[in-house]
Amino acid sequence: MNQEFIVTSSEAGQRIDVFLSLKTGITRSQIQKAIDRGDVFVSGKIIENKYRIRQGDVILINLKEKKDEGLIPQNIPIEILFKDEYVIVVNKPAGIVVYPAAGHEDGTLMNAITYHCGTIVAPGAPLRPGVVHRLDKDTSGVMVIALNDISYYNLIEQFRKRTINRKYIALVYGIMNEDSGEIIRKIGRSESDRKKMSTHVKKGKEALTRWRVIKKLPFATIIEAKLGTGRTHQIRVHFASIGHPVLGDRVYGKKCEIQLKTGKKIVFPRQMLHAEMLGFIHPATNEYLEFSSPLPDDMEKTIREME
Repeated sequence: MNQEFIVTSSEAGQRIDVFLSLKTGITRSQIQKAIDRGDVFVSGKIIENKYRIRQGDVILINLKEKKDEGLIPQNIPIEILFKDEYVIVVNKPAGIVVYPAAGHEDGTLMNAITYHCGTIVAPGAPLRPGVVHRLDKDTSGVMVIALNDISYYNLIEQFRKRTINRKYIALVYGIMNEDSGEIIRKIGRSESDRKKMSTHVKKGKEALTRWRVIKKLPFATIIEAKLGTGRTHQIRVHFASIGHPVLGDRVYGKKCEIQLKTGKKIVFPRQMLHAEMLGFIHPATNEYLEFSSPLPDDMEKTIREME
């Protein structure tokens, strides 16, 4: 099976194995093997793994079918908030990747869901069928996965039209001056580090985050954030851009510990970000469903220590 991709200006500069891994859902090591076999062509030419893609490149990859290709069911405990024949809603713990990718070939949320639900027949790449949105590895909270094609395309459309309700709770560095506000800044791939997103880009996509203060703490603020758009790392990038990075974010904020006036040092084991609520229209019944998840223990413990 062949797949073809045309590189856009925002994608240019990435290593080809990284680009194709993101596009296909296949691990980076498998992509590298395909390149070594001569199964990847850029504008008709065979290239090397270190090749960096350019705008306008036409990339063709020959994906050879394998009998064992697909998700491996793994008995990983997950909290299921709702499940029927159309969707499954789970409370994702921090520290688990959503689907297999380079460096995380198994032990993911999708390996667990496959164990609990059986084979998922929804569209999507082989290692992420039914995935209509994603939470970062170190972000906890509510996620929905489509279990068939009807649900998949319906939910994709709801996300596209921005009718999905999403609410996050975050612990950010510093004291917010206002009690509520909006962050409207375009987000795109960082020009200096292609693995990161940034608001300092020539070309980016519109991004809107609405927020309000829940509580002010010494050196930090607990905020509620609602997404008007769904860009990669949006909350983390937006709050870092206004000088209030999410505490524990080792990529965008690097505020991983705080020294209180009492002399006590508080260390943040991961980014203090939690997807508290998710609401959507059920793809089959048209009923509005809303699910929530309380703050996980590590965030509760951190807030108590700071109080």
